[in-house]
Amino acid sequence: MVRYFVSPDEVETQVFGWGNLKWLSAPNVTGAQAFSAGIVLLAPGKGHATHAHPGTEEILYCVSGYGTQTVAGETQPLSPGMMVFIPDGVEHSTINTGWEMLKLVAIYAPPGPEIELRELPDCTVLPPGELPG
Repeated sequence: MVRYFVSPDEVETQVFGWGNLKWLSAPNVTGAQAFSAGIVLLAPGKGHATHAHPGTEEILYCVSGYGTQTVAGETQPLSPGMMVFIPDGVEHSTINTGWEMLKLVAIYAPPGPEIELRELPDCTVLPPGELPG
């Protein structure tokens, strides 16, 4: 299966206490094998615990909002237009320091962490088209 165009309404939403994720490209969505890509929305004042993705590199691109990004113990402010590279297995975390949603594009190469996130106990999966409550 190869799929060229994907709307956010056509994919499930992973809901966490800190925000939401929508994976718009992954092997099960577009057939992409080398990477996955999605949109991350972090709620104001929220973030996720320091973690790593062994075997996967990650890129985060800030679309809107403000936060702080920590990679390998180094913390930098995050603002629209900034890109963050997270090497294979390096610990990192993101915190929304602003009053509005922090919107990021996340890319994993190779794919895989999006499946691991889906399986976490604090993840609620909403079917395509259903909005978080």
